Amino acid sequence: MSASFDLRRLESVQLVPPTPFSSDCREVAPERLSALVQELAGAGIRVFLPGAGTGEFHSLSAEEVVTCVRATREAAGPEGVVMAPIGMGVGHSLAIARPALEAGADVLLLMPPIHPYLADDGFRDYFLAITDAVGVPILAYKRGPVPSDDLLVALAGEGRLLGVKYAVNDLNQFTRFADRVAGRTGLYCGTAERWAPFFALAGATGYTSGAGILCPRLTLRLHAAIARADHGEAFRLLRLIRPIEDFRARDGDSFNITLLKYGLQLCGHDFGPPRPPQRRLTLEQEATARAVIEPVLAAEAALRDT
Repeated sequence: MSASFDLRRLESVQLVPPTPFSSDCREVAPERLSALVQELAGAGIRVFLPGAGTGEFHSLSAEEVVTCVRATREAAGPEGVVMAPIGMGVGHSLAIARPALEAGADVLLLMPPIHPYLADDGFRDYFLAITDAVGVPILAYKRGPVPSDDLLVALAGEGRLLGVKYAVNDLNQFTRFADRVAGRTGLYCGTAERWAPFFALAGATGYTSGAGILCPRLTLRLHAAIARADHGEAFRLLRLIRPIEDFRARDGDSFNITLLKYGLQLCGHDFGPPRPPQRRLTLEQEATARAVIEPVLAAEAALRDT
């Protein structure tokens, strides 16, 4: 990665694939991830975030994150962009960042801090320690009050911030932030399809997706409709995809990973169960999930066949 990375390459659907595990959850299965990424690239997906939030980042070792990055880089093709997640302690971040860049990651995404007792002063030191060590700007993933918009504006002004994955669903706040950093950093909706059209009106040029794992063509068409301001078509497509996102959001977003892994199973991809503390589906929940997923898969298949 270089400091002159072309941000236009991120103006798309930014897909976060789940991480495939063995049946006992002890080992990552990179060959299964590669097969899925190849399939998604064939459907038109170009931006991948392996091992990030939906990839169970907080349950992965640094070595496992790098394994996911390497498998994705090899499968994504020359047009693919691989965004490697880093986070938790500074040492853990650097244990991922350097090998991930060597493995071909194009950009780095600093995951939301999970530490207690947070403040902007401490986050600034944390952010600068990482960027100074890796020598390139990185993206920040905002899910809460720290880092504040003020701090992100300052980091953008210093040329330290490549982009922001904004996942606070306060559109007035995001609009004000977008106005302050216009042209100085990339802006992306971090809360997927349900919020993507609204963030786009305020300046976001891409969005993160988990549902796109199951319906890549549908979500790419949604992004294209948003980009050309075809609001009628965008909301038609959003209505098709939204049942998956609504299910994932149940019970405090705790079905986020579980539903996608079950959906992949329906599609013939064995990604194994999620690692604890992620929940698993009961038989009753599987039946409900199937009823939600199958219409979306049918709509995706219709696009694939045409």
